[in-house]
Amino acid sequence: MEAMLKKLRLPRIREIYEQRIDRAAEEDWSYRKFLKHLLEEEVTNRHQNRLQRRKKKAGFPFEKTLNQFEFNFRPKLKKRVFQTYTEPRFVTEGKDLILIGPPGTGKTHLSVGIGLAQIKNDFKVTFKNVQSLAGELQGAVRKDEKDELLASLLKVDLLILDEFGYLPLKEELGPFLYELIAGRYEEKSTIITSNKSLNEWGKTLRDNSLAQALIDRLIHHGEVYYLEGDSYRMQGKENLLHGEDSQKQGQNHIKDSTGEEKDVESIKD
Repeated sequence: MEAMLKKLRLPRIREIYEQRIDRAAEEDWSYRKFLKHLLEEEVTNRHQNRLQRRKKKAGFPFEKTLNQFEFNFRPKLKKRVFQTYTEPRFVTEGKDLILIGPPGTGKTHLSVGIGLAQIKNDFKVTFKNVQSLAGELQGAVRKDEKDELLASLLKVDLLILDEFGYLPLKEELGPFLYELIAGRYEEKSTIITSNKSLNEWGKTLRDNSLAQALIDRLIHHGEVYYLEGDSYRMQGKENLLHGEDSQKQGQNHIKDSTGEEKDVESIKD
């Protein structure tokens, strides 16, 4: 039995069938119910494995869902609106999304949350940092290597381009991005996060006409959100921005066994 299940590539059934035989006998399952249970276990296991492979292949920098995003910290962003971007039709209709704002406002978290949800919807997702993409493009010396890179990004259902405009871009990246966005237009979904407003994209790409062509295609069937507010990463560390040393601030105070805070100098006395 083990050898046949292995040959048929049914790993989950091979793992559980003996236990299920005992359970079926105890609960007096019919042959139909027993077979259906085994097949359902195998199908579920394959689906979960496929999701794990796709998550790994997507290249996310971390795994955070949309439900983990602190929308109360960004009250202008409506959770129910962003939940619509996790629905299958966002991808099937070739919708796009641009998230703009300073560092630490949650742009990457939102894009990853949407990407993870779309993987669960059985779509293929790729996450690319724009600087990393520029490095890959620079390393693709031959034309066929560049064509292969472009083709791999054109075919994914949802492409996430993160941190567009954070660092100066190589001149060759602009035309490549245009070809990429134009090729995905109305066919595949794209999410871009950036710290640059749309009217600065021309400077970032060193070509105003090229930037306008990109923006036209992205917003035709897409939405743009400007994220405002303080950085998540700086919560509780605002004093550091003003040159204050938190270690120095805290070194003159300790807590006694009762939890009461006392000045170090007074304890010495």
